[in-house]
Amino acid sequence: MYAIGDVIYGNLELTPVAIKSGELLAKRLFAGKTMKMDYTNVPTTVFTPIEYGCCGLSEEEAIEKHGADNIEVYHTGFTPLEWNYNKERPEGMDECYVKVLVHIQSDKVLGFHIVCPNAGEITQSIGVAIKMGVTKEQLDSCVGIHPTVAEEVVGLTKTKRTDPDAKKSGC
Repeated sequence: MYAIGDVIYGNLELTPVAIKSGELLAKRLFAGKTMKMDYTNVPTTVFTPIEYGCCGLSEEEAIEKHGADNIEVYHTGFTPLEWNYNKERPEGMDECYVKVLVHIQSDKVLGFHIVCPNAGEITQSIGVAIKMGVTKEQLDSCVGIHPTVAEEVVGLTKTKRTDPDAKKSGC
């Protein structure tokens, strides 16, 4: 018996996960392949008026798994530059937020979370990077495309330990 999609208990109930797991099952059954669905680090987005995207561990999961002393949370609150020119945004929404969870000893990115316009587009790319084992140093070595919301992901320097507020000002 095989189960895919939303009937799988304890795994992600997402349409793209169901599609991917179904494709992989078909390839195992009929094409001699062996790859199984990897349910870790699946990027996802909640398509609300201001999108939320995430991949990897939540902050709570990272701390539970590795200990608070072994996790650094890089973050920033920011106002997208495009909002200076386009005032149409969710009422009361003046700030976006991004955080990257990093395992201190290995520098490996364990989780990514963002609330901003087009969060899904950004999260898809970061999901690939996390799946490939990206480190904070590698993220920081990337050049951000200015002026975009995605540039906030590279070069994060403020941490929750050193700057709990992390509100960014200016470009």
